[in-house]
Amino acid sequence: MALFTKLTKWIAERRGITVGPSTLSARLPRDLAGYGISNEKAMKITAFYAGIRLISENVAALPKSIRRFTEDGPVRADNLPAYRLISIRPNSYTNAYDFWNAITTWLEGWGNAYALIKWDNFGRPVALHQIHPSCVTITIVNGRKWYKVVMDDPDMQWLNGVYSDDRMLHFMLVTLDGIMGVNPVVYNALSLGKNLATEEFGAEFYEKGGNIRAVMEVDSALGDESYANFMKHFKQSSQNYDTPLLEYGIKYKQLSVNPVAAQLIQSETFSLQDVCRILNIPPHMIGELSHATFSNIEHQTIQFVQYTLRPIVKRFEMEMEAKLFLSGEVGKYDVKFVLDGLLRGDTAARSTYYHNAILDGYMSRNEVRELEGLQHKEGLDDMLYPLNTGIVGKEQETNTENNG
Repeated sequence: MALFTKLTKWIAERRGITVGPSTLSARLPRDLAGYGISNEKAMKITAFYAGIRLISENVAALPKSIRRFTEDGPVRADNLPAYRLISIRPNSYTNAYDFWNAITTWLEGWGNAYALIKWDNFGRPVALHQIHPSCVTITIVNGRKWYKVVMDDPDMQWLNGVYSDDRMLHFMLVTLDGIMGVNPVVYNALSLGKNLATEEFGAEFYEKGGNIRAVMEVDSALGDESYANFMKHFKQSSQNYDTPLLEYGIKYKQLSVNPVAAQLIQSETFSLQDVCRILNIPPHMIGELSHATFSNIEHQTIQFVQYTLRPIVKRFEMEMEAKLFLSGEVGKYDVKFVLDGLLRGDTAARSTYYHNAILDGYMSRNEVRELEGLQHKEGLDDMLYPLNTGIVGKEQETNTENNG
Protein backbone atom coordinates (compact mmCIF):
# COMPACT_ATOMS: atom_id res chain seq x y z
CA MET A 1 0.00 0.00 0.00
CA ALA A 2 3.06 2.27 -0.12
CA LEU A 3 2.07 3.64 -3.51
CA PHE A 4 -1.35 4.70 -2.26
CA THR A 5 0.19 6.36 0.79
CA LYS A 6 2.51 8.37 -1.44
CA LEU A 7 -0.36 9.31 -3.72
CA THR A 8 -2.45 10.49 -0.79
CA LYS A 9 0.45 12.55 0.56
CA TRP A 10 1.03 14.06 -2.87
CA ILE A 11 -2.63 15.10 -3.01
CA ALA A 12 -2.58 16.59 0.47
CA GLU A 13 0.48 18.65 -0.35
CA ARG A 14 -1.00 20.00 -3.56
CA ARG A 15 -4.62 20.24 -2.39
CA GLY A 16 -5.75 17.69 -4.94
CA ILE A 17 -9.07 15.88 -5.04
CA THR A 18 -9.77 12.82 -2.94
CA VAL A 19 -12.94 10.82 -3.34
CA GLY A 20 -14.04 8.90 -0.26
CA PRO A 21 -15.43 5.38 0.03
CA SER A 22 -17.90 4.60 -2.70
CA THR A 23 -20.68 3.27 -0.50
CA LEU A 24 -22.66 4.29 2.53
CA SER A 25 -21.15 3.96 5.92
CA ALA A 26 -22.81 1.65 8.42
CA ARG A 27 -25.18 4.43 9.44
CA LEU A 28 -26.33 7.45 7.49
CA PRO A 29 -27.85 10.66 8.86
CA ARG A 30 -31.33 9.78 10.04
CA ASP A 31 -34.17 10.68 7.74
CA LEU A 32 -37.51 12.21 8.67
CA ALA A 33 -39.06 8.79 9.22
CA GLY A 34 -36.54 8.14 11.96
CA TYR A 35 -34.65 5.36 10.18
CA GLY A 36 -30.94 5.14 9.44
CA ILE A 37 -31.03 3.89 5.82
CA SER A 38 -28.14 1.84 4.50
CA ASN A 39 -27.86 -0.17 1.32
CA GLU A 40 -28.39 -3.35 3.31
CA LYS A 41 -31.61 -1.97 4.82
CA ALA A 42 -32.80 -0.68 1.46
CA MET A 43 -32.46 -4.16 -0.03
CA LYS A 44 -34.88 -5.43 2.65
CA ILE A 45 -37.62 -3.20 1.23
CA THR A 46 -39.61 -5.57 -0.96
CA ALA A 47 -40.17 -3.12 -3.83
CA PHE A 48 -36.51 -2.03 -3.92
CA TYR A 49 -35.29 -5.63 -3.82
CA ALA A 50 -37.74 -6.66 -6.54
CA GLY A 51 -36.74 -3.73 -8.75
CA ILE A 52 -33.01 -4.40 -8.39
CA ARG A 53 -33.58 -8.08 -9.11
CA LEU A 54 -35.73 -7.31 -12.16
CA ILE A 55 -33.06 -5.12 -13.74
CA SER A 56 -30.02 -7.21 -12.82
CA GLU A 57 -31.48 -10.53 -13.95
CA ASN A 58 -32.63 -9.11 -17.28
CA VAL A 59 -29.22 -7.58 -18.01
CA ALA A 60 -27.43 -10.76 -16.94
CA ALA A 61 -29.59 -12.84 -19.29
CA LEU A 62 -28.87 -10.74 -22.39
CA PRO A 63 -26.76 -12.34 -25.15
CA LYS A 64 -23.34 -10.67 -25.33
CA SER A 65 -20.92 -10.57 -28.23
CA ILE A 66 -17.87 -8.85 -29.66
CA ARG A 67 -18.07 -7.64 -33.24
CA ARG A 68 -15.39 -6.71 -35.76
CA PHE A 69 -16.10 -3.97 -38.29
CA THR A 70 -15.61 -4.94 -41.93
CA GLU A 71 -16.49 -3.43 -45.29
CA ASP A 72 -19.52 -5.72 -45.37
CA GLY A 73 -20.66 -4.66 -41.90
CA PRO A 74 -20.02 -6.00 -38.40
CA VAL A 75 -19.23 -9.70 -37.95
CA ARG A 76 -18.85 -11.71 -34.74
CA ALA A 77 -15.34 -11.95 -33.31
CA ASP A 78 -15.68 -14.79 -30.82
CA ASN A 79 -11.97 -15.58 -31.11
CA LEU A 80 -10.94 -12.55 -29.04
CA PRO A 81 -9.99 -13.30 -25.39
CA ALA A 82 -12.42 -10.62 -24.20
CA TYR A 83 -15.37 -12.55 -25.66
CA ARG A 84 -14.96 -15.43 -23.23
CA LEU A 85 -14.67 -13.01 -20.31
CA ILE A 86 -17.90 -11.13 -21.00
CA SER A 87 -20.13 -13.96 -22.21
CA ILE A 88 -18.87 -17.28 -20.79
CA ARG A 89 -16.61 -17.12 -17.72
CA PRO A 90 -15.06 -13.88 -16.42
CA ASN A 91 -12.95 -15.70 -13.82
CA SER A 92 -12.38 -19.14 -12.35
CA TYR A 93 -15.08 -18.81 -9.65
CA THR A 94 -17.91 -16.96 -11.44
CA ASN A 95 -19.91 -17.61 -14.60
CA ALA A 96 -20.99 -14.78 -16.87
CA TYR A 97 -24.60 -14.69 -15.65
CA ASP A 98 -23.69 -14.35 -11.97
CA PHE A 99 -20.96 -11.84 -12.80
CA TRP A 100 -23.29 -9.46 -14.63
CA ASN A 101 -26.03 -10.04 -12.08
CA ALA A 102 -23.68 -8.83 -9.32
CA ILE A 103 -22.28 -5.93 -11.38
CA THR A 104 -25.76 -4.65 -12.28
CA THR A 105 -27.01 -5.05 -8.70
CA TRP A 106 -24.14 -2.93 -7.40
CA LEU A 107 -24.59 -0.35 -10.16
CA GLU A 108 -28.31 0.12 -9.46
CA GLY A 109 -28.10 -0.21 -5.67
CA TRP A 110 -24.78 1.46 -4.88
CA GLY A 111 -24.33 3.73 -7.90
CA ASN A 112 -20.92 2.21 -8.76
CA ALA A 113 -19.67 -1.20 -9.87
CA TYR A 114 -16.10 -2.39 -10.28
CA ALA A 115 -14.25 -5.25 -11.98
CA LEU A 116 -10.48 -5.65 -11.90
CA ILE A 117 -8.87 -6.63 -15.20
CA LYS A 118 -6.10 -9.23 -15.07
CA TRP A 119 -3.68 -9.31 -18.03
CA ASP A 120 -1.24 -11.95 -19.25
CA ASN A 121 2.35 -11.29 -20.31
CA PHE A 122 1.22 -10.48 -23.84
CA GLY A 123 -1.18 -7.74 -22.73
CA ARG A 124 -4.33 -9.78 -23.28
CA PRO A 125 -7.16 -9.76 -20.72
CA VAL A 126 -7.47 -13.15 -19.01
CA ALA A 127 -9.87 -12.48 -16.10
CA LEU A 128 -12.36 -9.98 -14.69
CA HIS A 129 -12.73 -9.96 -10.91
CA GLN A 130 -15.87 -8.30 -9.53
CA ILE A 131 -15.25 -6.14 -6.43
CA HIS A 132 -17.95 -4.87 -4.07
CA PRO A 133 -18.19 -1.04 -4.07
CA SER A 134 -17.61 -0.88 -0.31
CA CYS A 135 -14.09 -2.25 -0.88
CA VAL A 136 -13.00 0.45 -3.35
CA THR A 137 -11.76 4.00 -2.81
CA ILE A 138 -11.02 6.38 -5.70
CA THR A 139 -8.24 8.95 -5.71
CA ILE A 140 -7.35 11.50 -8.40
CA VAL A 141 -3.63 12.15 -8.89
CA ASN A 142 -2.37 14.56 -11.53
CA GLY A 143 -5.48 14.03 -13.62
CA ARG A 144 -5.47 10.21 -13.39
CA LYS A 145 -7.79 7.94 -11.45
CA TRP A 146 -6.40 5.38 -9.03
CA TYR A 147 -8.36 2.70 -7.22
CA LYS A 148 -7.47 1.36 -3.80
CA VAL A 149 -8.95 -2.09 -3.12
CA VAL A 150 -9.22 -3.41 0.44
CA MET A 151 -11.22 -6.65 0.55
CA ASP A 152 -13.13 -7.56 3.71
CA ASP A 153 -13.11 -11.27 2.93
CA PRO A 154 -9.78 -12.81 4.04
CA ASP A 155 -9.98 -15.32 1.18
CA MET A 156 -10.13 -12.49 -1.38
CA GLN A 157 -7.38 -10.26 -0.02
CA TRP A 158 -5.10 -11.28 -2.87
CA LEU A 159 -7.04 -8.62 -4.81
CA ASN A 160 -5.86 -5.88 -2.43
CA GLY A 161 -3.75 -3.19 -4.00
CA VAL A 162 -3.70 0.12 -5.85
CA TYR A 163 -4.65 0.02 -9.52
CA SER A 164 -4.57 2.55 -12.33
CA ASP A 165 -7.67 3.42 -14.31
CA ASP A 166 -6.77 1.20 -17.27
CA ARG A 167 -6.83 -1.88 -15.01
CA MET A 168 -10.27 -1.29 -13.50
CA LEU A 169 -13.67 -1.44 -15.17
CA HIS A 170 -15.67 1.25 -13.39
CA PHE A 171 -19.36 1.55 -14.21
CA MET A 172 -21.18 4.60 -12.82
CA LEU A 173 -24.85 5.45 -12.47
CA VAL A 174 -25.79 9.13 -12.18
CA THR A 175 -22.59 11.11 -11.63
CA LEU A 176 -22.14 14.73 -10.59
CA ASP A 177 -18.41 14.97 -11.26
CA GLY A 178 -17.59 12.26 -13.81
CA ILE A 179 -15.37 10.56 -11.23
CA MET A 180 -17.84 8.35 -9.39
CA GLY A 181 -21.56 7.74 -9.32
CA VAL A 182 -23.85 8.95 -6.57
CA ASN A 183 -25.39 6.37 -4.31
CA PRO A 184 -29.16 6.24 -5.03
CA VAL A 185 -29.90 5.14 -1.46
CA VAL A 186 -28.12 8.22 -0.08
CA TYR A 187 -29.89 10.61 -2.42
CA ASN A 188 -33.29 9.03 -1.77
CA ALA A 189 -32.92 8.27 1.94
CA LEU A 190 -36.09 10.19 2.87
CA SER A 191 -38.27 8.27 0.44
CA LEU A 192 -36.76 4.89 1.28
CA GLY A 193 -36.99 5.64 5.01
CA LYS A 194 -40.69 6.40 4.60
CA ASN A 195 -41.05 3.15 2.67
CA LEU A 196 -39.36 1.16 5.42
CA ALA A 197 -41.47 2.88 8.08
CA THR A 198 -44.64 2.03 6.12
CA GLU A 199 -43.68 -1.64 5.92
CA GLU A 200 -42.91 -1.86 9.63
CA PHE A 201 -46.13 -0.04 10.54
CA GLY A 202 -48.10 -2.38 8.29
CA ALA A 203 -46.51 -5.45 9.85
CA GLU A 204 -47.31 -4.21 13.35
CA PHE A 205 -50.81 -3.15 12.32
CA TYR A 206 -51.74 -6.58 10.96
CA GLU A 207 -49.95 -8.38 13.78
CA LYS A 208 -52.42 -6.74 16.14
CA GLY A 209 -55.35 -7.92 14.07
CA GLY A 210 -55.72 -4.70 12.11
CA ASN A 211 -57.20 -2.70 14.94
CA ILE A 212 -56.65 -1.08 18.28
CA ARG A 213 -58.54 -3.60 20.34
CA ALA A 214 -60.32 -1.56 22.97
CA VAL A 215 -60.27 1.11 25.64
CA MET A 216 -61.67 0.89 29.16
CA GLU A 217 -63.54 3.78 30.71
CA VAL A 218 -64.12 4.57 34.38
CA ASP A 219 -66.14 7.34 35.94
CA SER A 220 -63.54 8.26 38.54
CA ALA A 221 -59.82 7.84 38.99
CA LEU A 222 -58.52 4.56 40.41
CA GLY A 223 -55.83 4.43 43.03
CA ASP A 224 -52.60 2.58 42.32
CA GLU A 225 -53.64 -0.42 44.38
CA SER A 226 -57.07 -0.70 42.76
CA TYR A 227 -55.57 -0.33 39.29
CA ALA A 228 -52.95 -3.02 39.97
CA ASN A 229 -55.57 -5.47 41.30
CA PHE A 230 -57.87 -4.88 38.36
CA MET A 231 -55.15 -5.35 35.73
CA LYS A 232 -53.99 -8.54 37.45
CA HIS A 233 -57.48 -10.06 37.37
CA PHE A 234 -58.16 -8.84 33.85
CA LYS A 235 -54.94 -10.35 32.40
CA GLN A 236 -55.53 -13.67 34.17
CA SER A 237 -59.00 -14.03 32.71
CA SER A 238 -57.77 -12.97 29.23
CA GLN A 239 -55.01 -15.56 29.22
CA ASN A 240 -57.49 -18.31 30.08
CA TYR A 241 -59.98 -17.06 27.46
CA ASP A 242 -62.54 -16.44 30.21
CA THR A 243 -65.04 -13.62 30.22
CA PRO A 244 -63.45 -10.93 32.40
CA LEU A 245 -65.40 -9.40 35.24
CA LEU A 246 -65.11 -5.60 35.09
CA GLU A 247 -64.80 -4.12 38.57
CA TYR A 248 -64.97 -0.57 39.90
CA GLY A 249 -67.59 0.45 37.33
CA ILE A 250 -65.17 0.04 34.43
CA LYS A 251 -66.73 -0.15 30.95
CA TYR A 252 -65.04 -2.05 28.09
CA LYS A 253 -65.36 -0.25 24.74
CA GLN A 254 -64.40 -2.08 21.52
CA LEU A 255 -62.58 -0.04 18.84
CA SER A 256 -61.53 -0.84 15.29
CA VAL A 257 -59.51 0.92 12.62
CA ASN A 258 -60.14 0.28 8.93
CA PRO A 259 -56.88 -0.08 6.99
CA VAL A 260 -58.30 2.19 4.27
CA ALA A 261 -59.18 4.84 6.88
CA ALA A 262 -55.65 4.53 8.23
CA GLN A 263 -54.36 5.27 4.66
CA LEU A 264 -52.15 2.19 4.93
CA ILE A 265 -52.94 0.79 1.50
CA GLN A 266 -52.44 4.17 -0.20
CA SER A 267 -49.17 4.71 1.65
CA GLU A 268 -47.85 1.35 0.55
CA THR A 269 -48.82 2.12 -3.06
CA PHE A 270 -47.13 5.53 -2.97
CA SER A 271 -44.00 4.02 -1.46
CA LEU A 272 -43.84 1.39 -4.19
CA GLN A 273 -44.22 4.07 -6.85
CA ASP A 274 -41.37 6.03 -5.25
CA VAL A 275 -39.11 3.02 -5.66
CA CYS A 276 -40.16 2.71 -9.30
CA ARG A 277 -39.18 6.34 -9.88
CA ILE A 278 -35.81 5.78 -8.21
CA LEU A 279 -35.01 2.68 -10.28
CA ASN A 280 -36.74 3.94 -13.45
CA ILE A 281 -38.96 0.89 -13.90
CA PRO A 282 -42.68 0.54 -14.77
CA PRO A 283 -44.75 -0.12 -11.61
CA HIS A 284 -46.54 -3.14 -13.08
CA MET A 285 -43.23 -5.01 -13.34
CA ILE A 286 -42.96 -5.23 -9.55
CA GLY A 287 -46.64 -5.88 -8.89
CA GLU A 288 -48.27 -2.43 -8.77
CA LEU A 289 -51.22 -2.82 -11.16
CA SER A 290 -53.54 -0.03 -10.02
CA HIS A 291 -53.19 1.87 -13.32
CA ALA A 292 -52.24 -1.02 -15.58
CA THR A 293 -54.17 -2.08 -18.66
CA PHE A 294 -53.41 -4.72 -21.29
CA SER A 295 -52.39 -2.11 -23.88
CA ASN A 296 -50.25 0.15 -21.71
CA ILE A 297 -48.39 -2.77 -20.11
CA GLU A 298 -47.07 -3.78 -23.54
CA HIS A 299 -45.82 -0.27 -24.26
CA GLN A 300 -44.34 0.12 -20.78
CA THR A 301 -42.43 -3.12 -21.23
CA ILE A 302 -40.88 -1.76 -24.43
CA GLN A 303 -40.06 1.48 -22.61
CA PHE A 304 -38.39 -0.55 -19.86
CA VAL A 305 -36.00 -1.96 -22.46
CA GLN A 306 -35.45 1.39 -24.19
CA TYR A 307 -35.14 3.73 -21.22
CA THR A 308 -33.99 1.48 -18.37
CA LEU A 309 -31.93 -1.39 -19.75
CA ARG A 310 -30.42 0.36 -22.77
CA PRO A 311 -28.61 3.11 -20.79
CA ILE A 312 -27.24 0.48 -18.41
CA VAL A 313 -25.80 -1.78 -21.13
CA LYS A 314 -24.46 1.26 -22.99
CA ARG A 315 -22.39 2.09 -19.91
CA PHE A 316 -21.05 -1.45 -19.91
CA GLU A 317 -20.30 -1.45 -23.63
CA MET A 318 -18.40 1.84 -23.70
CA GLU A 319 -16.28 1.11 -20.62
CA MET A 320 -15.25 -2.31 -21.93
CA GLU A 321 -14.54 -1.02 -25.43
CA ALA A 322 -12.17 1.53 -23.90
CA LYS A 323 -10.28 -0.92 -21.66
CA LEU A 324 -10.56 -4.54 -22.83
CA PHE A 325 -9.05 -4.16 -26.31
CA LEU A 326 -5.42 -3.75 -27.28
CA SER A 327 -4.37 -0.40 -28.73
CA GLY A 328 -4.48 -1.83 -32.26
CA GLU A 329 -7.99 -3.21 -31.70
CA VAL A 330 -9.65 -0.05 -30.40
CA GLY A 331 -12.10 1.29 -32.98
CA LYS A 332 -12.06 -1.97 -34.94
CA TYR A 333 -14.14 -3.95 -32.46
CA ASP A 334 -17.12 -3.23 -30.27
CA VAL A 335 -19.01 -4.92 -27.43
CA LYS A 336 -22.70 -5.65 -27.92
CA PHE A 337 -25.41 -6.53 -25.40
CA VAL A 338 -28.23 -7.77 -27.64
CA LEU A 339 -31.59 -6.28 -26.63
CA ASP A 340 -33.48 -7.33 -29.75
CA GLY A 341 -35.02 -10.38 -28.11
CA LEU A 342 -36.76 -8.24 -25.48
CA LEU A 343 -38.24 -5.96 -28.15
CA ARG A 344 -39.72 -8.62 -30.40
CA GLY A 345 -43.13 -8.69 -28.76
CA ASP A 346 -45.55 -11.57 -29.09
CA THR A 347 -45.51 -14.28 -31.76
CA ALA A 348 -47.82 -12.44 -34.18
CA ALA A 349 -45.87 -9.17 -33.97
CA ARG A 350 -42.55 -10.99 -34.31
CA SER A 351 -43.79 -12.91 -37.35
CA THR A 352 -44.93 -9.70 -39.05
CA TYR A 353 -41.61 -8.02 -38.32
CA TYR A 354 -39.58 -10.90 -39.78
CA HIS A 355 -41.88 -11.22 -42.79
CA ASN A 356 -41.42 -7.57 -43.69
CA ALA A 357 -37.69 -7.67 -43.01
CA ILE A 358 -37.18 -10.61 -45.38
CA LEU A 359 -39.42 -9.32 -48.19
CA ASP A 360 -38.02 -5.79 -47.98
CA GLY A 361 -34.53 -7.22 -48.37
CA TYR A 362 -32.74 -5.98 -45.26
CA MET A 363 -32.55 -9.36 -43.48
CA SER A 364 -31.81 -12.83 -44.79
CA ARG A 365 -33.77 -15.90 -43.74
CA ASN A 366 -30.73 -17.26 -41.94
CA GLU A 367 -30.40 -14.03 -39.96
CA VAL A 368 -33.98 -14.50 -38.81
CA ARG A 369 -33.30 -18.11 -37.87
CA GLU A 370 -30.30 -16.99 -35.83
CA LEU A 371 -32.44 -14.48 -33.90
CA GLU A 372 -34.85 -17.30 -33.13
CA GLY A 373 -32.05 -19.55 -31.90
CA LEU A 374 -32.18 -21.86 -34.94
CA GLN A 375 -29.32 -23.21 -37.05
CA HIS A 376 -28.49 -21.77 -40.45
CA LYS A 377 -29.76 -23.65 -43.49
CA GLU A 378 -28.00 -23.86 -46.85
CA GLY A 379 -29.41 -21.51 -49.45
CA LEU A 380 -31.08 -19.15 -47.00
CA ASP A 381 -28.36 -16.49 -46.99
CA ASP A 382 -29.58 -14.88 -50.22
CA MET A 383 -31.42 -11.60 -49.76
CA LEU A 384 -34.95 -11.37 -51.18
CA TYR A 385 -36.74 -8.33 -52.48
CA PRO A 386 -40.19 -7.73 -54.03
CA LEU A 387 -40.25 -8.10 -57.83
CA ASN A 388 -42.60 -5.15 -58.16
CA THR A 389 -40.05 -2.71 -56.73
CA GLY A 390 -36.67 -1.50 -57.88
CA ILE A 391 -34.33 1.45 -58.14
CA VAL A 392 -35.62 4.27 -60.31
CA GLY A 393 -33.90 4.16 -63.74
CA LYS A 394 -32.11 0.85 -63.19
CA GLU A 395 -34.90 -1.31 -64.60
CA GLN A 396 -35.10 0.76 -67.81
CA GLU A 397 -31.34 0.55 -68.29
CA THR A 398 -31.44 -3.25 -67.87
CA ASN A 399 -34.23 -3.65 -70.39
CA THR A 400 -32.40 -1.46 -72.92
CA GLU A 401 -29.24 -3.56 -72.59
CA ASN A 402 -31.18 -6.81 -73.01
CA ASN A 403 -33.03 -5.54 -76.10
CA GLY A 404 -29.85 -4.26 -77.65
